[in-house]
Amino acid sequence: MSNFVTAEEATKLEAFLQKKLNPQMVVQRRQRADECAEIHIGDECLGVVQKIVDEGETSYSFEITILDIDLEEA
Repeated sequence: MSNFVTAEEATKLEAFLQKKLNPQMVVQRRQRADECAEIHIGDECLGVVQKIVDEGETSYSFEITILDIDLEEA
């Protein structure tokens, strides 16, 4: 099993994130297949999602980076 996010998985992840978090979220796969996918709202990249395959089970980890200057604008 490979650890890259396929096009089908990206579509499913996008639908899940839109339903659970924000309908404007978009999953964009990176050019290199061995990398994670990016999560965007509009032009802003919120973070990345990585596929984890361990002992035959697949999970996805969504990591968001929040800059301190972003907190000042909230």
